[in-house]
Amino acid sequence: MNAHLPHRALMLTAALITAGPAALADSGRAMPAAIPAVYTQECGACHTAYPPGMLPARSWQRIMAGLDRHYGTDASLDAATIEQVGNWLQAHAGTYKRVSQTPPEDRITRSAWFVRKHDDIEPAVWSLPSVKSAANCAACHTGADHGRFDDDSLRMPAGLSARQRAAWHD
Repeated sequence: MNAHLPHRALMLTAALITAGPAALADSGRAMPAAIPAVYTQECGACHTAYPPGMLPARSWQRIMAGLDRHYGTDASLDAATIEQVGNWLQAHAGTYKRVSQTPPEDRITRSAWFVRKHDDIEPAVWSLPSVKSAANCAACHTGADHGRFDDDSLRMPAGLSARQRAAWHD
């Protein structure tokens, strides 16, 4: 047996652990390791504090520039907070194929990949009191607040009809 094998295995394991978070961040679905508290507090107060990799940089620029008319709501912030959050969003914006096209109105829920992933959900489900809208990821994705949207951690939202519950398991 090679005496260097345990050392190499240890080094490979350390490399994978170190590279792992970066690889997840590149997927756009995972939250970066360092999240400004103000992002979670301000953005997460009204909707899921989305991982910045879910939109391209240009979308985040427009969103931050239009907070006074943020999808029908005045979400204005002071200039220092806009700069801090805006810089963080830009630094972690999506750069991979899935987000290469800017979605209509810069809405994650109108992006092609989101529509494709949720095409089997009946429109009525989005308006259930337990869901409210497609922007409420946490209604179904238990890990949404941590940027985890895998199918293994889905939960059925309250208020589904018997037919919708049956379709949920298909």
